[in-house]
Amino acid sequence: QVQLVESGGGLVQAGGSLRLSCAASRTIFSINTIGWYRQAPGKQRELVALIIGGGSTNYADSVKGRFTISRDNANNTVYLQMNSLKPEDTAVYYCYAIYRTFGSWGQGTQVTVSS
Repeated sequence: QVQLVESGGGLVQAGGSLRLSCAASRTIFSINTIGWYRQAPGKQRELVALIIGGGSTNYADSVKGRFTISRDNANNTVYLQMNSLKPEDTAVYYCYAIYRTFGSWGQGTQVTVSS
């Protein structure tokens, strides 16, 4: 399996930006899929953005054009740059990875966007 540690959450005003980081215990190249999900209070966990296989990306419609997922292979880290944040982006953000056939979750980081 792979261990994932998120950082970078916090409180920001609407329209602001945050960058989340996810440090993986294995090289990014060895991980099939890695990315971000989020869960708001009272709601189901939902996909935010993923890097799949050789590097293709997949975004939720609600974040397209505002969020960018990227990876730093040298540091085994995946980032989520979040711009033009909205109050509805408030949630706990979780890093997720599939290594071979096993899925792993990070502990989550809180993002709160005030109006």
